[in-house]
Amino acid sequence: MRVELKYGRNGLQVELPDDATVIWPREVAGLPNEAEAILNALAAPIGTAPLAEKLKPSDSVAIVFSDITRPMPSDRVLPVLLQEIERVVPHEQIVLINGTGTHVANTRDELIGMLGREIVERYRVINHDAFDSDSLVDLGVTPQGHRALVNRTYYEADFRIVTGFIEPHIFAGFSGGPKAVLPAVAGIESIMDNHGYAMLDDPRTTWGVRDGNPIWEEIRDFARMAPPHFLLNVTLNRLGQITGVFAGDVEAAHAQGCAMVRETAMVPVEQRYDVVLTTNSGYPLDINLYQTIKGISAAAQVIEPGGSIVVASECRGGVPDYGEYRNLVMEGGTPDGILELICAPGFRRHDQWEAQLHANLMKMAQIHVYSSGLTPEQTREMLFDPVDDVEATVRQELQRHGQNARDGRGARLLVLPEGSQSIPYLSE
Repeated sequence: MRVELKYGRNGLQVELPDDATVIWPREVAGLPNEAEAILNALAAPIGTAPLAEKLKPSDSVAIVFSDITRPMPSDRVLPVLLQEIERVVPHEQIVLINGTGTHVANTRDELIGMLGREIVERYRVINHDAFDSDSLVDLGVTPQGHRALVNRTYYEADFRIVTGFIEPHIFAGFSGGPKAVLPAVAGIESIMDNHGYAMLDDPRTTWGVRDGNPIWEEIRDFARMAPPHFLLNVTLNRLGQITGVFAGDVEAAHAQGCAMVRETAMVPVEQRYDVVLTTNSGYPLDINLYQTIKGISAAAQVIEPGGSIVVASECRGGVPDYGEYRNLVMEGGTPDGILELICAPGFRRHDQWEAQLHANLMKMAQIHVYSSGLTPEQTREMLFDPVDDVEATVRQELQRHGQNARDGRGARLLVLPEGSQSIPYLSE
């Protein structure tokens, strides 16, 4: 069979065995009129009054939007939101905050690509900087005992709005909702505490789990300390079309969106697989190897212990060069070495959570990476196996696992053409 993998901007066609299992997100039609749906959601929100009724002409308004690593259609959502706000509040009183978390700031050209030139030129747009203590406010400690630092511009606004899109998340359960506060506009200390070794080591910190997930519960509690006054989240289909709009109270509206995503993006399967071919859902999600860990983790949910994961991810942004992810993997040298480094008492370094995920995945499966954005040397230094032919690698691994199968059944292949946006899980 021929399958098109989401890879970069243009996709990647591969020929695979006819008996492979292929999992796509459940097909949901895009809304016939996105702008109208957004306006309707703002006028009849979930769990709160209409947006225009909550605003006052004197309000300063801060809007958090997703950075370039997320496929959020801000260029289609924000114009409608801003139009509704400006029915009450002058545009000079509105600031848009790029919720970068610990990611690198986006350039003006990138912001224009994300938001549209008219928005960038008309409104004040700033990048959050988690490392700039002068731009943060200390709110005390969360119920979990961690320091709560949040963006000052966001906190001091009279009216705070968070936007985003909802999908399953590798360790926070789901994206969207209060994640637009922590980690999006939080300080590095708060992010590192929330993403710390013990928090991430809890088995409930995984795809699709909110209740009992310590990372998710602190994200929720942190957001309550600097509460958004209004939320606007959307869900998307495989074409990037908006399939649902969830506006209103941050917790109630987000919960409804998560329920929809659970039905469309999480897929039960009855067995584990010897080989899983996955992606990170194309650009911008496969912008670098750091983000690609999500697609690998999706595959790992149903891999046989010691199986093979083949990931096709463009990684046009490299590993990347910024942050500590590469350094931690190289310093650890092996999966066990990485984990020993990170779990040492008092250890605390940026991106340690990503290295921890990386190491745990390597302990589950052999990982092969096809990427035009990484050299073979870069892939090897990250302890993965570089490959230059997806089809040949899949055939090789199927043959190898088939020869080793004790029950004579042959090796089983699962394909996730949209990796991080179609999460398999064992039905039992």
